[in-house]
Amino acid sequence: MIIVDNALAKLAAQNKSIKVGLVGAGFMGKGIALQICKYVPGMELVAIANRNLDKAKFAYNQAGIEESQEVVSTAQLDKNILNGLYSVTTDPTLLCKAAGIDAIIEVTGAVEYAAKVAMCAIENKKHIILMDAELDGTVGPILKVYADKAGVIVTNADGDQPGVMMNLFRFVKTLGVKPVLIGNIKGLHDPYRNPETQKGFAEKWGQNPVMVTSFADGSKISFEQAIVANGTGMRVAKRGMIGPTVPSGTPLKDVLEKYPLEELTNGPGVVDYIVGAEPSPGVFVLGTHDDPIQQHYLNLYKLGEGPLYLFYTPYHLCHFEVPQTVARAVLFNDAALTPLDKPYVEVVATAKIDLKAGEILDGIGEFMTYGLCENADITQMENLLPIGIAENCILKRNITKDQVLTYDDVILPEGRLIDQLRKEQVEFFNIASKMSAIQTDVVVDSI
Repeated sequence: MIIVDNALAKLAAQNKSIKVGLVGAGFMGKGIALQICKYVPGMELVAIANRNLDKAKFAYNQAGIEESQEVVSTAQLDKNILNGLYSVTTDPTLLCKAAGIDAIIEVTGAVEYAAKVAMCAIENKKHIILMDAELDGTVGPILKVYADKAGVIVTNADGDQPGVMMNLFRFVKTLGVKPVLIGNIKGLHDPYRNPETQKGFAEKWGQNPVMVTSFADGSKISFEQAIVANGTGMRVAKRGMIGPTVPSGTPLKDVLEKYPLEELTNGPGVVDYIVGAEPSPGVFVLGTHDDPIQQHYLNLYKLGEGPLYLFYTPYHLCHFEVPQTVARAVLFNDAALTPLDKPYVEVVATAKIDLKAGEILDGIGEFMTYGLCENADITQMENLLPIGIAENCILKRNITKDQVLTYDDVILPEGRLIDQLRKEQVEFFNIASKMSAIQTDVVVDSI
């Protein structure tokens, strides 16, 4: 049911608006700024925080806002909001603490940095919209615990594939169909890609090669499917998912036989992906229905005889739809995609190349590791290292290519918030693990 557009139009007619702060002015952040400033009535982007101030100003300029002022205090930011002025800053905590802001959109993709932003926003009772599956897939469940206590929404975004999948999942459930698989359609998966191999593509589209690599090497799709699993209670069929690859352009309906029917229908359902199928880059849900009369109707409506019925959305429109998530949170207290409760699927760090003792691990989408989905109980039982934790860890021993890393293989950096949140998540949900090495002396506001 589409109600957000009318709700925003009503706000605009009353000369009111939802006030939004944006953290991150990269490729996707600039698109969000453009969308809100030019095309969304009843919503204002009142401030942008970015570590490079010129990029924040450019995001406003591209969105048609010629003048923005640098602010260095919450009081200064709130004054600008009251006076209808636009603000930029290098300090995202100002946005989180400003009385005049209703919601924060976090779009950096940097796990430790984003964790501090999210916690600061929640502590100051701001709704937090994460265009950051990496953070969500690492500590989303404990962030949800904090958000619930604060009475705010923490959610992933409409438009990105996880949000589109969750919307389709909810739609299918309303029909009385039982979703048994939630799928993502990709055009490429090669775990050994790196920023050098993806440099040309990134330059063509004005994107960051590291971010592009995180898609190509499968880390991003692992995070996307992990947060969908955590929002629905589903699992993965095996480590890394099934992930069938088919000839480019293969119709989606012709790929369903690649999935094990018995495993889908006898458990809580699985999340997975396909490479090469059309429509790409869409998403799909496979469902079942036990009622023979409804099966007859579904066949009449061209969904076939079953037992699996295919529902799909042929596209995802990323930044175009993010304002819808903001409105859902602020006006209706509804999340596009948020953890159901405990973690169900994690993304674990796997060696992209042979690694040597003493090396410092680089980040997601770089040269040393890629991410694989694994069910959370196995992750904890085997003490596997989440890839969202891996950056800047020091290797204790040699690791061979394609080996999954464990906490026992690394020395964690001291004083990180992300490690503290992981520790709290494990303890809160009573997940057994060997995480005693995690440090706890952190300061949330020290971004």
